[in-house]
Amino acid sequence: MGYVSKLRELIGTHPIIMVGANVLVVDEENRLLLQLRADNKCWGLPGGSMDLGESLEEVARRELFEETNLVANELTLFNIFSGEKFYYKYPHGDEVYNVVATFVCKDYEGEVKKDELEVLDLRFFPIENLPTKISPPDFPIINQYAASQGGMKGEDYSIR
Repeated sequence: MGYVSKLRELIGTHPIIMVGANVLVVDEENRLLLQLRADNKCWGLPGGSMDLGESLEEVARRELFEETNLVANELTLFNIFSGEKFYYKYPHGDEVYNVVATFVCKDYEGEVKKDELEVLDLRFFPIENLPTKISPPDFPIINQYAASQGGMKGEDYSIR
């Protein structure tokens, strides 16, 4: 049982600050890997919460492997995200304020294979043709990355 699960046993669904990491996996065609999440049925980035003693890079590597079967050879820090936009209430009621370190990974190995419990589908999407239903905590991150890649105007870029 992970740190957050143990914490939830003590405090229930009350809001917590959740520290974690996610990964913008970009293939040789400059497409972005997204996963269809089992919990909210939205597309998002591979990632998750930090366990005690882990570094943010270790979280990114672990979650990437667990959710996609890919091994990151190189990770580059893209940005750290936090604040009101990163409040999220999970479908089962847990409330969090996310603090997320986002890494870009263009150098990876392995065959894409989804985690059967957390992921319904895994696909690479062209940045200009992303799916319409993006997971709320990942939307601002994907939005900023798309803007950095195509000259789009951040908040004006609509993925909805």
